[in-house]
Formats: sequence, C-alpha cells, structure tokens
Amino acid sequence: MSAAPVVYSAVPTLFGPDGELDPGANRALYKLVAGLVDGMLVAGTTGEFPALEDAERLSLFELALAEAGPDRVIAHIGAPDARHAIRLARAAVALGATRIAAITPYYLPARPDELAVHYRRIREAAPGPELYAYIFPERTGLAVPPPLFAEVADAAGLAGAKISGSASADLAGYVAAAPGLRILSGNDANPWATMRAGGAGVISGRSSAYPEVYAALQRDPGVQEQLDRIVALGASIGRIKHALHVRGLAGSPAGRMTIDPPGPELAAAIAAEVAAARVAAAGVAAAGAAASVTGTA
Repeated sequence: MSAAPVVYSAVPTLFGPDGELDPGANRALYKLVAGLVDGMLVAGTTGEFPALEDAERLSLFELALAEAGPDRVIAHIGAPDARHAIRLARAAVALGATRIAAITPYYLPARPDELAVHYRRIREAAPGPELYAYIFPERTGLAVPPPLFAEVADAAGLAGAKISGSASADLAGYVAAAPGLRILSGNDANPWATMRAGGAGVISGRSSAYPEVYAALQRDPGVQEQLDRIVALGASIGRIKHALHVRGLAGSPAGRMTIDPPGPELAAAIAAEVAAARVAAAGVAAAGAAASVTGTA
C-alpha cells in the first residue's frame, strides 16, 4: 500500500451561548484532533474567520500551537488585503507558527500580477514559515487555474496549497503544474482518491467531528464505506458543530455566521454516526497498541 493520505482538520471555532469564544471547548477540540490525525488548519472557512477579530484569531493560534505543536498547525492568516494578512502573519510567527496559509484576495477582483504581488508581500514580511495558498473560487469569486497557481507559487516561494470547491476537481492539474509542492484538497469525501490524483491528502472540515473515522481510513481504505455515510450528511459548519455538540465538546453549536444547522431528522442521523465514530476510535486505539507491541508504529 502507498503512503497514507495526510489528514489535517479544518477545525470550526467554538463559541459559547453568548457568541463569545469558548477557550476551553476549542482547547478540547484541538486536543482531540491532535491525538488522532496529522494536524489542523485554524481559523479557516470552517472556523468562520471573517467573523473573528484579529485578537481572537491569534488566541486560537496560540491554543492550537500549545496543544499540537508548530509542526502540526497551519495558521490561516488570510484577509482581503495583503496589509491585513501581513499583520496576522507576523503575529502568528511571533506565537511560534511555522506554517501559515492565506486565502486569495476576495470581494474585489485581482489580476494575475496582483495575485502574485499579494502572496509575495506576505512572503517578504514573514520569510520564515511555510506559506500555503488557499484557493476557493466559490467563496472568493477568484478563479486561480493551475498554470496561474504555478506562476504565483514560483513568485512567492509557496510551499503548497489547499484547493477547495470546484477547483478541487482539477487537483491533478495543480499537482502537475507545480511539481514538488504539497497540494492538499479541501474535498474530504475520499482521501485515498486525493492521493491517486497526486495530492498529499486533505484539509478536512468533517474530520474535526469524526477524526476517528479519518484516522482509521488512513490505515484501512475499507473504512471509506463509513465515511460515505458521513459525507451523505452534508458538510455545513452547522452540521459539524452539531456533531461536536453531541460529542460533548461544544457546549453550544452556535455560530456567528449563517452555518446551516441540521433539522431534527438530520440531527438524529448525525448522532448515530457520532456513535459509530466512537466505535472506530476503539479500533484505531487497538491498532495503535498492536503496532507499538510489534514495533511497526
């Protein structure tokens, strides 16, 4: 079997009933994820970053770095303008971040040369950490086809990219255009399919709520059948947060943005899959124990 797909969780941001950050809940989520998958992306789309103040984003970076360590955290510092992204990048690096990501400029259109300048300015201001582009045309209104990504990556010294939305359908094109870079898919429906397309793995919203399933899938592609059931439930932030609420990790499933919470029937189906994920957790733990005994871990 080839190397297993990398799984980074695109973690949601957990709030209390009053809409304020819940540091304890976020810390518990980061601890769960760090114990099962390869790491996490903090304050991305699933993390409702447009609704976070800068100080809140930085506090989440600090919590994640403390729980998982800098090698396993990608701090999303993206903003519509480079000046804002630079401010966040410098602050994240000061906290110890060694991997940062920035979504493409959004709201106003960007020419190809402006896109390259956007990332080059971030790179020049924060030369130390790995820098990943985050391409999500449905959310930004900006299409970045593979040849343009390759030009930007070369100009800005990018380490790779997260490719989401419709762009993820051409993952193989991004891999071919920028050989040697780490290309991660935001489509988390089938991590092994991402590997077959040449990608390194996924940055996955669903894996925040069902990390045991993704961890089991890394060892056994046959777990895809269980993941297919989870995928059928949908991937809205509200549904992911409901699963975390069922798990007892989120005291409140509320969001600050419009997050599409589940109705009663779907909520019951989510609860059933959470229970099944806990069964998968036992299997992951048993496999880990066996590997430790045999020295194959």
